[in-house]
Amino acid sequence: MAWFRKERKPRQPRRERLEIPPDTWEKCEACGHTDIRDKFLRNLNVCPACDFHRRMRAWDYAGSLIDEGTLNEIGGELRSVDPLGFPDYPARLKRALANAGDSDAILTVVGQLEGMPVGIGVMDFAFMGGSMGSVVGEKIARLGQRSLEKKHPLVIVSQSGGARMQEGILSLMQMAKASAVLSQLAERRIPYISVLTNPTTGGVSASYAMLGDAILAEPGAVIGFAGPRVIKQTLGQDLPEGFQTAEFLLEKGMVDRVVHRKEMRATLSRLLRHMTGRPSAAGYDQQES
Repeated sequence: MAWFRKERKPRQPRRERLEIPPDTWEKCEACGHTDIRDKFLRNLNVCPACDFHRRMRAWDYAGSLIDEGTLNEIGGELRSVDPLGFPDYPARLKRALANAGDSDAILTVVGQLEGMPVGIGVMDFAFMGGSMGSVVGEKIARLGQRSLEKKHPLVIVSQSGGARMQEGILSLMQMAKASAVLSQLAERRIPYISVLTNPTTGGVSASYAMLGDAILAEPGAVIGFAGPRVIKQTLGQDLPEGFQTAEFLLEKGMVDRVVHRKEMRATLSRLLRHMTGRPSAAGYDQQES
């Protein structure tokens, strides 16, 4: 037997391997910068490295504009149907509802923006590319009608690939439907401000997106009817640098101002108060929405 005994150190407990959820990190589509998802969200989904305005979900965007505790959804019960029997359309709608979590490609809400009652519609690209179908048109019409009744300003934040082809002519009819209610707002001098985000194209750009009393756009947003490749093939010539961007349209007089997302709420408040003759936010006596 050995004259000494080696003392054994107590075994350290094995460390548990922590699994990091796959949605913890996000990557900027423009510059490749990778960061914690919460950091992107706190920055209104604007890349902290290159300032690229990434797409923002409708509820998040509406929440960035509406005063806390005043937001109320309207028209959330509306659901798209398959009026033309388009192949696979019901299945696509079901997948869109599951993936996007929204009733359709636009969220319509009422609330207060720095104490001022407003109606706001925010399109969501996550729902079938923000395509405009019958439900989108109906929601805008109802929101516009409420603005007419309450005499409250209207704001629509567009983000869309255009009309929803699965609904054919019924989708295209929504261009006229939305434009009709906006014309009534104009007749009664109730302000309507259009906010263009990336992308705003097709039938949306050819109707309510470009009918605002003031038209604002986020930096770098792609705005146009047909895509640049189609236009280039049709014209048979190269397009100008920066064609169909917010900055290009601002230079050509199609957009009134390019506004950073962090400044959008304050800019909308100033514009609407100027248009309605209301006092500043500090002196405004809040009204019921």
